[in-house]
Amino acid sequence: MFTTRATVTGFLPLPLLIRTKFISLEHDKENIHPAKAGRLSVNSPAAIDRLIKPFKCPGSANSRKSKGEPARKRRKVNYAEVDGGAEDTSGGFTLDEDSVTLKDRFPIFKVKDKETTFRARFSIPLINKNAFDPSRPAPSLGMRLGHGFVNKPLHDPSGEFAIVLYDPTIDEKPEENATDKQEEEKPKLDTPLMHKSLAEILGIKKQVEGERPKVPVVIDPRLAKVLRPHQVEGVKFLYRCTTGLVDEKAKGCIMADEMGLGKTLQCITLMWTLLKQSPEAGKSTIQKCVIACPASLVKNWANELVKWLGEGAINPFAIDGKATKEELTMQLKQWAMATGRGIARPVLIVSYESLRLNIEELKDVKIGLMLCDEGHRLKNSESETYMALTGLNVDRRVILSGTPIQNDLTEYYALLDFANPGYLGTKADFRKKFELPILRGRDAAGSDADKKKGEEANAELGSLVKKFIIRRTNDILSKYLPVKYEHVVFCNLAPFQKDLYNHFIQSPDIKSLLRGKGSQPLKAIGILKKLCNHPDLLDLEKDLPGSEKYWPDDYVPKEARGRDRDVKSWHSGKFSVLERMLARIRQDTNDKIVLISNYTQTLDVFEKLCRARNYGCLRLDGTMNVNKRQKLVDKFNDPNGEEFVFLLSSKAGGCGINLIGANRLVLFDPDWNPAADQQALARVWRDGQKKDCFVYRFMGTGTIEEKIFQRQSHKQALSSTVVDSAEDVERHFTLDSLRELFQFKPDTTSDTHDTFKCKRCKPDGTQQIKRQPCFTVTQALGIISSTLERRALSARFKTSCSDKRRRKRQ
Repeated sequence: MFTTRATVTGFLPLPLLIRTKFISLEHDKENIHPAKAGRLSVNSPAAIDRLIKPFKCPGSANSRKSKGEPARKRRKVNYAEVDGGAEDTSGGFTLDEDSVTLKDRFPIFKVKDKETTFRARFSIPLINKNAFDPSRPAPSLGMRLGHGFVNKPLHDPSGEFAIVLYDPTIDEKPEENATDKQEEEKPKLDTPLMHKSLAEILGIKKQVEGERPKVPVVIDPRLAKVLRPHQVEGVKFLYRCTTGLVDEKAKGCIMADEMGLGKTLQCITLMWTLLKQSPEAGKSTIQKCVIACPASLVKNWANELVKWLGEGAINPFAIDGKATKEELTMQLKQWAMATGRGIARPVLIVSYESLRLNIEELKDVKIGLMLCDEGHRLKNSESETYMALTGLNVDRRVILSGTPIQNDLTEYYALLDFANPGYLGTKADFRKKFELPILRGRDAAGSDADKKKGEEANAELGSLVKKFIIRRTNDILSKYLPVKYEHVVFCNLAPFQKDLYNHFIQSPDIKSLLRGKGSQPLKAIGILKKLCNHPDLLDLEKDLPGSEKYWPDDYVPKEARGRDRDVKSWHSGKFSVLERMLARIRQDTNDKIVLISNYTQTLDVFEKLCRARNYGCLRLDGTMNVNKRQKLVDKFNDPNGEEFVFLLSSKAGGCGINLIGANRLVLFDPDWNPAADQQALARVWRDGQKKDCFVYRFMGTGTIEEKIFQRQSHKQALSSTVVDSAEDVERHFTLDSLRELFQFKPDTTSDTHDTFKCKRCKPDGTQQIKRQPCFTVTQALGIISSTLERRALSARFKTSCSDKRRRKRQ
């Protein structure tokens, strides 16, 4: 070992060698361990002396310079270069004189005397104390600087297009009594305290903030410019109901305008106003809004928001079905958690089905406004959708429905109770007090006392609900839209149809059913309804056993048709009329037409007919993806499009679809629900229509279709008494007559005409009271061009005067 060290030192003497080793350890910066630098030996006198001294707090330690002790070397830390890339030219040590610079950059807070500290004036700890101006008031600790606020409305109430919804000088209620005013609303312990100020938690918000003066609420000028007078009236009604100006305990309502009056625009105006304004300047009435609608209208609502408010004005959250279940759940949770300035998408547009399936993610969020488009879906108070929506935390509910009454007053009660829960009492109370007396009074076999009680109950119910229901008929549109012609066309069945119809209603199964022994009346009704459209909709061997003897020579059974595209229209009276109509319209006009049916099988026959005649057509039914429906509608509405016919299923597209590209519409078969037919008939005569409109309702003469049409008229008469307040609604027939479904009257001109006991016609069919000038059905269809054609077609169908009217411009 000595030899090796001697080699390094060059054979120096031993004392010098030891001293050289000591010096090398002191100055060896690279090899010395940082933890061992300055460490004293345990047995050294200095270490023992330090341990004997009493312990002193580091904060109150005196300076070493005051005692004359030598300066202690400290390692200088360069925070600017954490990675240690730069070299330390000073050797890595510094004296206390250099610590002044470190204190300025990195101040060390020491423990101060509490008596001195508490007597000193409080000052906010600022980063740059030199820039603090003591003459200015100190900012609030933990809050941003406030700005001066001026109490003024968002829009000028005296502007050119100003429409004022709330005027504090008129609508402000008188001040409450002093005792009531002193009572503050106590905070509820079960409500979450997050996002609430201390004053709100303690229930002294009004005392702390004070009450600002009220300001007017004015409709946005860009919307006020396009609103029509009846729409302005509707927006005012909606605002007063949803803000409690009508009744503080009931903030819901029903917008029951008929189709085509612009319910969507009125509700968009209400929603936009509540999101941006309130009687308190600078504050909004609501923060979030949910629009529930059928799946086919989700995209349409999003487009309407952009259409009326402009691009970028609002960013709606439209659930269009593209996201996966996990993604949708996460998006809904984020939407529910967003509050205040964090709400990027305040409007949620969702279908009823998606809302019901994802109700758990939304049940705890506070929703300021809910708009329920096509709200007659909520007619059943025991349905899952109804119960799910009532479980949401919603302050204001608006139902949009062109037909609030569909089947009975129980459904009407369900809508009213959804809009304003508990306003009409329980369901049993409503039935006892209103429903039963009204129905007894409307029964043609009822006594005079029942009629009187029914009128009284009807008047009382109307007085209660008229404050929350607004309904205008589409007669208003006659001022803005072209003329509309409505016709009911009663078509005789073809000979093949008559034979099949008589065979079925005289079969043993139907006779057993009429005696009350059958168990499948709906199936029998469905067979008759399909038979009225076309025999090809049925499998005659299975549906009508024993009917082979009535088959004509050119009839092909269903299993033998294959991909046959030929349509034998002469096997159906209604198809015979339709085929001639399409040919004449195509030849003489440039109009487009919409064909609507309740059965997709009928749409199949329509499609075969169009392809056989080379008519360009588009089809929308329940099998089409929701995302593609709006594109299909836009394509048909294009004036430059080549499509002539639009095939529509009333169940899939009868609600909310805008088909103003066509001005003719055929409702090929009636529905039991009059609301469905009314919705379907309003697809073409609505805002944006430029041409005169022709609407045709096809009925099989003397068949079950006439019975359905008569029952629809009865339901609409009931709706008129409660909603429309129409006077002198005649009781057309008893409830027993509605059960005469399986009767066939092939020799009548129109069973509906006979049932309604038309007072305008004589027994021989001629008119004794002249009607208003109107096109006859034959003229309106425009399909008769010669005497020969008239004779040939007169055997196919006959027309009645029961429901033909013309709306004129005012």
